[in-house]
Amino acid sequence: MTRRRSSHQSTLSRIYDIGGADLALRYREISERKRAEAEAQSPVAQRWAAFRPQRAVYINAVRLDDERVAALEGAWHTTIADGRYWYDPASGAWGVQGGPSAGFIQPGLQLGGPLRADASGCGTSVFVNGREVHPQELGILASAIPLWPGHYWLDGYGRIGRRGGVAIANLATYLGMPAAAAQQW
Repeated sequence: MTRRRSSHQSTLSRIYDIGGADLALRYREISERKRAEAEAQSPVAQRWAAFRPQRAVYINAVRLDDERVAALEGAWHTTIADGRYWYDPASGAWGVQGGPSAGFIQPGLQLGGPLRADASGCGTSVFVNGREVHPQELGILASAIPLWPGHYWLDGYGRIGRRGGVAIANLATYLGMPAAAAQQW
């Protein structure tokens, strides 16, 4: 006995009658994919894409574009939280704006603007690579070597010295700086 098709029967149900559930399911998936592709190419969708939320990652007071953040996350296999950070390209030290050093990454990267003197706060009168160190950081540094108020340099190998002078210590041995990573610089 054959079924009589009504003129109101949908294309999907006709395909189901002819080829079964698998064919109807494939037809539906293809139809939905084509509809989604057409919507994505519509002018309304393209205008809406301009209003997508953007990442808010600032390094040395300069916002990094979303592509740069994605590239850094991919290269380091980590997620970078939105926020304001400072980065010292001479040593690879980095931290949250207004805070002490949170660690070391590869030195010499072109990230953000120039390192500011007030990146970690103020009040210690000890400057490393132009940045006044945070009081917590000063305590850690002073436990490794004697520091007096003034200006110091720190390189990617962990060597530290007074500005214009020779190295007086190697902090990599005291603070666990990644000297091997610094040598890639």
